[in-house]
Amino acid sequence: MTTALITGSTAGIGAAFARRLAADGHDLVLVARDTKRLREQATELHDRHGIEAEVLTADLAGDDGIEAVVRRLSDLRNPVDLLVNNAGFGNKGRFLDVPMADELRMLKVHCEAVLRLTSAAAQAMRTRGRGGIVNVASVAAFVPRGTYGASKAWVVQFTQGAARDLAGSGVRLMALCPGFVRTEFHERAGMGTDNIPNWMWLDADKLVASALADLARGRTLSVPDPRYKALMGVVKLTPRALLGGISSRTGRKYGPQ
Repeated sequence: MTTALITGSTAGIGAAFARRLAADGHDLVLVARDTKRLREQATELHDRHGIEAEVLTADLAGDDGIEAVVRRLSDLRNPVDLLVNNAGFGNKGRFLDVPMADELRMLKVHCEAVLRLTSAAAQAMRTRGRGGIVNVASVAAFVPRGTYGASKAWVVQFTQGAARDLAGSGVRLMALCPGFVRTEFHERAGMGTDNIPNWMWLDADKLVASALADLARGRTLSVPDPRYKALMGVVKLTPRALLGGISSRTGRKYGPQ
């Protein structure tokens, strides 16, 4: 039986990964900031699927939280076979409207934590000759709008570069780029969602199933829905100057209100 570690496991995409992996028989290490929710989640998954669910309370916006997860990933006696770097959040407001402390906190979670956890996991996995890492990014990575998209663009470039460097080692890395998913993400950021068309919303469980299939195929980038695959195809063909204007107008229409 293998073990998967999921950050941001108590809600949204992270919770969907936990449900699917537990149903498939994987033991879990559940990582989030809320100990009570973690324990409730661990108990539910253990009782429903008979797997072992370890709780690790950690805030990845701080060094202590990152280091706690790094230590767990580096434990060769209790190896982690799959890492899902899912923890993340958005800030409401345009550039210069968001306090710098909040911007830096987001970069800590989206970039530094992903770098350090991926490094720790990949090191241990390479020693064993097997393992997988999924770094959750966003389709926002492909359009020039805001620091959130910029941080997710870093996740995509970093993950694909690391995947090339580790080719042949038995360690697979993949950046997962979903679109709008019905989670607590927008509510926590104080963002309205009533103006987002229904067709743009994705189901978290279906998204996870598609992502795990892409990881099994050895893909380094997963855009898990035909609708968003089509949109990303258009993005690739659109000149950057024009794309910047379109993404700015779209962001004002469908983004934080």
